[in-house]
Amino acid sequence: MRHRKSGVKLSRTSSHRKAMFRNMVTSLFKHESINTTDVKAKELRKWADSMITLAKRGDLHARRQALSVIKEKDVVHKLFEEAQERFAAISGGYTRITKIGFRAGDAASMSIIELVGPKPAAKTAKKKPAAKAVSASPAPEVKPEVEPEV
Repeated sequence: MRHRKSGVKLSRTSSHRKAMFRNMVTSLFKHESINTTDVKAKELRKWADSMITLAKRGDLHARRQALSVIKEKDVVHKLFEEAQERFAAISGGYTRITKIGFRAGDAASMSIIELVGPKPAAKTAKKKPAAKAVSASPAPEVKPEVEPEV
């Protein structure tokens, strides 16, 4: 019997599944959306939602728990920086799955999984006002010499 056993096996060993979903959740947070099969997208949603919940909590223990799943420190840093303002208004449903058709090779149903919510504004550095270039006299215009065709 399959009582209280969550998740799908996907014809993979448990270590392969764990590694695959770690890579997929890292790619999702790095690129904001990824293309995958429907079944993998539905399972990935569970992983992503739990990581965002940790990021919204924002304490050191949550960061260490996220680092145990997501192995890239810069992705975890980006997630913890953006999650507070991006997902503050919602308490679940942080991802959207959109079906896009069938894969050409084996006709597997494909989907795009993407993060929901407004994208954070890009941080821009303060620009110094550009100094005006003042020249005493304009440079003479030089025309290239063209040789006649023979």
